[in-house]
Amino acid sequence: MADGSTTHGLVDAHHHLYSTLARGMPAPPRAPSSFPEILQLVWWRLDRALDLDLIRWSALLGAVEALEAGTTAIVDHHSSPNAIEGSLDVIADACGEVGVRVRCCYEVTDRNGLDGAKVGLAENERFLRAGGDGFVGAHACFTLSDETLDAVCGLASDVGAGVHIHVAEGTSDDRAGARLAERARPDWLLAHAVHLDRPLPGTIAHNPRSNLNNAVGYGRPAELAAAGARVVLGTDGIGADMLDEARLAFALHRSDDVQASPEDAWSWLEAGTELVPAARDDAVTWSYAPMDPWHLAYTTGVRPLRVEVDGVLVLDEHGPTLVDAAEVRAKAAEAAMRLFQRMEDLPT
Repeated sequence: MADGSTTHGLVDAHHHLYSTLARGMPAPPRAPSSFPEILQLVWWRLDRALDLDLIRWSALLGAVEALEAGTTAIVDHHSSPNAIEGSLDVIADACGEVGVRVRCCYEVTDRNGLDGAKVGLAENERFLRAGGDGFVGAHACFTLSDETLDAVCGLASDVGAGVHIHVAEGTSDDRAGARLAERARPDWLLAHAVHLDRPLPGTIAHNPRSNLNNAVGYGRPAELAAAGARVVLGTDGIGADMLDEARLAFALHRSDDVQASPEDAWSWLEAGTELVPAARDDAVTWSYAPMDPWHLAYTTGVRPLRVEVDGVLVLDEHGPTLVDAAEVRAKAAEAAMRLFQRMEDLPT
């Protein structure tokens, strides 16, 4: 990262754009008391309520918010079990409208039955074989049979892609390390790894704010990095402000080790460009200088003033240049109301 006021584009290495409209959603049928219940009562209700139009507005708003934070590339992990076919194109097209790079995948899982898993696999294959940029997606080992997990690995091998998968986020997935030990490959993206009990090949996506929000624990990414793992930063669907995420990653690291340096968290932020190398060619001019770890660790409110992606000006002093951000927000708010009604209509 440059030491003046201009840097390359930032990368959100693990996002769920489909959750962008979730803010203000109706309360779950009962208050969750564990991480599995958070999934069952909140997120698995939301994703079942999505249709392709709602996916589009989620992605448009999420991409606008990413751009407004200087994030020019998103590695997305998508789920919409009642609107699978074509969903990855919708996300890629929406991000393209805003001018944000995206790498897509669809979350394969057995939680919606074997037929649902097959359709998820087919969406990954269709998108990647058509030239889409991304991974083969999978939810987490505790929602995948060995048969489905092997099908995910086989597809990834066939199409020459990595696997983007949740790994040991909570204790309910604490067998993930054992199940992936002979399956994981260096081109895999392993999200969370909070309770991972062994080293695995692949890149670890650390999501500090989400891990705190879900009370799943602290995965000590510095120890993983010291053991040789590449660590990157993601938001797990809570916006795409990567400077803020890096600042929080440092604060958590410092709370665990008083000698921790913000240079570690910033190295994780920088490593995101290894997943999306084209982001290194993007240019973000910030409201603050110098853009170095020790300054940014303790300086809030730093915002982009100008962003160029692939040589195109996509954000200036007035905001995004390719879309009307106010219109996107207004239409997304309308879409959110429809999403919330669909969630209310779901059986409990």
